[in-house]
Amino acid sequence: MKSQEVLSYLQENPQFFEEHAELLSHIPIPHPHGGRMISITERQMVSLREKNRKLENKLGELLHFGEDNDALSDKVHRLAVAMISAATLQAVLHSLNFYLRDDFGVPYFALCFWERPDAIAEVPDFVGVNRALRSFAETLTQPYCGAAPAHDAAAWFGEKAPEVRSQALITLRSGGGAIALLALGSKEGDHFYEDMGTLYLERIGEMLSAALVRVQRFV
Repeated sequence: MKSQEVLSYLQENPQFFEEHAELLSHIPIPHPHGGRMISITERQMVSLREKNRKLENKLGELLHFGEDNDALSDKVHRLAVAMISAATLQAVLHSLNFYLRDDFGVPYFALCFWERPDAIAEVPDFVGVNRALRSFAETLTQPYCGAAPAHDAAAWFGEKAPEVRSQALITLRSGGGAIALLALGSKEGDHFYEDMGTLYLERIGEMLSAALVRVQRFV
């Protein structure tokens, strides 16, 4: 009898092993991870253990992702508190610099204004934006993540620009209109990538926008 015929018979007669239960412990089959022979019952136990191990690994991954999200939420909360506490443009920028670099681990960032802030002398790292970049940023409905777009990126990060392999661009708004662009840069090409979740980046943009409008006039 061919193996397919045996399979068809067992599928058509599911009561076979109920009528011959002793066969489950006496018919030897190869162990999936070794050369020795085991019973059908033992083979089922091996399969169940493997399924349980995979489920445990999956659960571990989910817990890890949950812990990562909790840690990120804590970082956003700390930044929010700092933005609320900042009373001047200089204080906003100091907090932004500290939390992006030391808490979020973002090595490069630049804040590009549409119009010159009246206290620009306090913030020598700022750069203006050209018309092409401004048009690009104003069309963003959510943060852009991926490779650096060709909009004078060198001006954003200065001499560090060649080290930037991926970027996140967040448009900052006031009353619906764009006022500035926050650019985040990473040495890792896959740190900011297309189709990544942008919820926390959006929250950072909203907090920074509110803080800038509160402490600064743009002229």
